[in-house]
Amino acid sequence: MNQAETNYTTTKKEMLAVVYAFEKFRSYLIMNKSIVYTDHSALKYLFAKKDAKACLLRWILLLQEFDFKVIDTRGAENYAADHLSRLENPYENVFDPKEINEAFPLETLNKIVHNDPSTP
Repeated sequence: MNQAETNYTTTKKEMLAVVYAFEKFRSYLIMNKSIVYTDHSALKYLFAKKDAKACLLRWILLLQEFDFKVIDTRGAENYAADHLSRLENPYENVFDPKEINEAFPLETLNKIVHNDPSTP
């Protein structure tokens, strides 16, 4: 998440997580039915809402190409998510994404991906 996204409400963060997951795994999810389990019932409301803010509408439009349904599960019943949400992240605020770009410039990554023989 970037700095602006860290200030989002819990509802927006949950929606952002769904959008991120569907974009990240797009090639696997695009032609398949999916189920989103959440303990945040407001997400179901947001998907049905017609007069949402521009940011939420944009996310809803992005998600409309996927065939999925949202199922509410109480936090106590969703053991995996409940446990993961309580784990401490020892690497929080340690990772700097700029380091990756410096170590692997986009040109080098592109050559690696396309099996360019001139790769260093």
